[in-house]
Amino acid sequence: MANLFFIFFSMILVNNYVLVKFLGICPFLGVSKKLDSAFGMSCAVIFVMVLATAVTWPLETYILDPNGLHYLQTIVFILVIAVLVQFIEIFLHKYMVALYNSLGVYLPLITTNCCVLGVCILNFTNGYNYPEALFCAAGSGFGFMAAMVMFSGVRKRVDAANPPECFKGLPITLVAASITSLSFMGFGGIMNSIFGIAA
Repeated sequence: MANLFFIFFSMILVNNYVLVKFLGICPFLGVSKKLDSAFGMSCAVIFVMVLATAVTWPLETYILDPNGLHYLQTIVFILVIAVLVQFIEIFLHKYMVALYNSLGVYLPLITTNCCVLGVCILNFTNGYNYPEALFCAAGSGFGFMAAMVMFSGVRKRVDAANPPECFKGLPITLVAASITSLSFMGFGGIMNSIFGIAA
């Protein structure tokens, strides 16, 4: 059980897909301007990550690998993710129109979000069993949310500042993102001291 909690919290703090592995940068930079959009996008990503892992892990373990179809992994995983994203898009369009409109083009982009695909594939690379894979996916989703929400606050401060002309716009945003990612480097020692496992 301690190992499951370690996987969950390490995916949020130590192995954060956005700030440490630099996956999912497109929505991270595109949707983090407003807190409500960042939060809504993060909730959708958490849902897709966990559900995609719940579907892709058995598919890989019981269908693709035993039948020598491992080479189809990426295509099958993308198809599964695309179906889940379509389901979310239909749901939001029907029941949460304001959030659907605020997410705009970034909602369909969850399909090609390398964060979601990365979680599904790296679960097998790391040798996780089914519960570990689900905890990893949930932790990765909450790590994505932490990065998005935190960076949304950082961007508000950056927008209020008056940087030199050459730094305005995307350059100062990238500098702020790199400094934010540096802040996560110190969590490795904390996780090690709490769980006694090297992160």
